[in-house]
Amino acid sequence: MSNTPHALAEEFPEFSDRIHELKVEDAHFAKLFDDYHAVNRAVHRAEENIEPTDDAHMEEMRRRRMVLKDEIYGMLTR
Repeated sequence: MSNTPHALAEEFPEFSDRIHELKVEDAHFAKLFDDYHAVNRAVHRAEENIEPTDDAHMEEMRRRRMVLKDEIYGMLTR
């Protein structure tokens, strides 16, 4: 498991097989997955003050993560 909170495998453990399947079979899903991972990592690094950022940028990153997560969840449940 990842040490970064909000990793998709931790957010959706019941869909771990489906996540893997879509990452391999669906290029759009794979891009969403990679984008989510990148923004989630950036949020985590900012929260831990490894790479501090201002409040507006933090809010923007969190919003982007939420939008990606919602789209990913939609694909997982189709």
